Amino acid sequence: MYILTNQVRTVLYTGVTNDLTRCLHEHSAGLGEAGKFTGRYQCNLLVYFEISPGAKQAIAREKQIKNWSRVKKDFLINTLNPGWEPIDLQTWSG
Repeated sequence: MYILTNQVRTVLYTGVTNDLTRCLHEHSAGLGEAGKFTGRYQCNLLVYFEISPGAKQAIAREKQIKNWSRVKKDFLINTLNPGWEPIDLQTWSG
């Protein structure tokens, strides 16, 4: 499960994937398709992620977070990444 934002941090996108590196590459390569949410709002900066033991748990967590208010999502992101710096999976130390 992961959360992306745009350059000015005004939009959040919550998604789920079994390959976060590939997924981030796809988001950043073309900023998503123009007609889809991530392309329309240029969400390509990873600011939060969680690793789940299985797909069912990851999907359940994604659904849970998607139903949260923006304030609650902001609080969650701040627990892992208080500066909202884009996370580079190659260098991230948590």
